[in-house]
Amino acid sequence: MNASVVLQGVRKRFGSTEAVRGIDLAVPSGCLCGVLGPNGAGKSTTIRMLMSIIYPDQGSIRVLGSDAIAMKDRIGYLPEERGLYKKMRVLEYLAYIGALKGLTGAESRRRALAWLERIELPGVDRKRCEELSKGMQQKVQFIASVIHDPELIILDEPFSGLDPVNSRVLARIVTDLHAGGRTILFSTHQMHHAESLCDRVVLINRGEKLLDESLDTVRACHRPTTVVARTDGGFEAAAAAAARIPGVASVERAEDGSVLAHAADRTDAIDLLAPLAATRLFSGVSLKRPTLDDIFVELVTAHGGHARREEPAHA
Repeated sequence: MNASVVLQGVRKRFGSTEAVRGIDLAVPSGCLCGVLGPNGAGKSTTIRMLMSIIYPDQGSIRVLGSDAIAMKDRIGYLPEERGLYKKMRVLEYLAYIGALKGLTGAESRRRALAWLERIELPGVDRKRCEELSKGMQQKVQFIASVIHDPELIILDEPFSGLDPVNSRVLARIVTDLHAGGRTILFSTHQMHHAESLCDRVVLINRGEKLLDESLDTVRACHRPTTVVARTDGGFEAAAAAAARIPGVASVERAEDGSVLAHAADRTDAIDLLAPLAATRLFSGVSLKRPTLDDIFVELVTAHGGHARREEPAHA
């Protein structure tokens, strides 16, 4: 496997806290990989080590075959900490960043203007960075991370703080960059972004890697444990009938009024379809595929963590 990022036995301690505990990781070239985990899991620490901002206490890290400092012009990096030169005008700032990455002044300006249109920030090139909203500033900083057309893009919580509209814009651009052959590694605690974008996911909790698989493999290994039973009648009677079926551990009401029948530990959810349909109280029954959020909570909880369901993105 040709890997753009390789970590072997990486550990990092801050005082008495071991933030990263012996992580091994290989990110295939051309992959769109999500690094997932609760806040404080070690995601940002791992990314900062990848970027040679801090160094591991143990283990080795290779980025594009070397270290990030040597490969800096081939890497695009959006840090978790947002920050711009606030007094600079947007076009001036982006041209400056482009020059640092080896672009000519004319090429930097051309790319900056094209990117401002692409990311839906037309007409802001003459504004000072401090005049922009936080979401706009974040989009400008994203442009700065990709203006030099890097082959490896590392994004630390890129969707944090974006409203739903701007999140969709950024997600579309990330997808387009990946389709163009870029290797993209991004961290997030928002599972729906990883589920909709990634072809590979890595789950970190308490500094340890719990999962490192393709998204298809993750889904295949976590079978459905719940049946959705839609009813046109009263919920209470339908739920009571479902609860009496052998192999149903519990039932609950879905947001649309359907009955969610959860299989007992030793019962395959698929075996509940026929008996639920046979009650004739349901207009349709189907398996509920576990979401990445469900899998995340299951794995982190099993690891002794206290996983929380993802919170809605802030506007």
